[in-house]
Amino acid sequence: MEVIKNKKVLQDFIERQKEMGKKIGFAPTMGALHKGHLSLYEEAAKENDLVISSIFVNPTQFNNAEDLEKYPRDIKRDILILENSGLVDAVYIPEVIDIYPEKAESKNYDFDGLENEMEGKSRPGHFDGVGTVVEELFRQVQPDNAYFGEKDFQQLAIIRKMVEKKQLPVKIKGVPIYRAENGLALSSRNQRLHEDRKEASKIIYETLNKVNDWFRTVTIPEIKERVADIFDQQKGMQLEYFLIADEKTLQETDFFYKDRNFRAFIVVVVDGVRLIDNMHLD
Repeated sequence: MEVIKNKKVLQDFIERQKEMGKKIGFAPTMGALHKGHLSLYEEAAKENDLVISSIFVNPTQFNNAEDLEKYPRDIKRDILILENSGLVDAVYIPEVIDIYPEKAESKNYDFDGLENEMEGKSRPGHFDGVGTVVEELFRQVQPDNAYFGEKDFQQLAIIRKMVEKKQLPVKIKGVPIYRAENGLALSSRNQRLHEDRKEASKIIYETLNKVNDWFRTVTIPEIKERVADIFDQQKGMQLEYFLIADEKTLQETDFFYKDRNFRAFIVVVVDGVRLIDNMHLD
């Protein structure tokens, strides 16, 4: 596996691969890698000749400076995980100047309102930061296919919208959420939780399954009350929000429409660690 640490070396590498006609699969990360990330590369390896990873903690998508500072970083560990996986041919680890040659600031995007729902309400500018870094990485890596986990479903929708509007020549592939044995969605932030709190946090997945069982037989306002009651009884957990939204527009709904697809979204803060999850509703 090649470790590429600057834009110029990457450009030369990509040029060689393109000359050989290789199809490139790509999944960008912010490091702190886990099996959820590897599931992206498993999918990429099935559909491409070459699989590229990137590791870059993007400063422009953090609204909270403390959150940026606390974000787990261990490049040596991440490189070892990628090497041992046997799935990745190259990893790009750029410096800030490779992504933001002048100043680390976001472009302004219009995502047709997707950016104003859910996470966008509490994290203004966050998705401009996501769009900026992903667009730049796409332009540098020039992938044929790019892979993103459905755990960050809103981010996946926004990247699809950005690619559509910018007319970038890359296909966006969503990969199902990778879960621990107890159902907890794997996340880099989970590393900040003690093992007993990871176990307790399985209540998030259990609640989403209950929501799926209740869906179409219980009103959405009643479902929301039930979810709130569940988390009122959990020590050290705070329900930040729970909602059911249209999968296409991400707009919250209080009513079921038979011709639309819906998804439940939840954010729970466990001992100061913000955990997000979602589930398609059958």
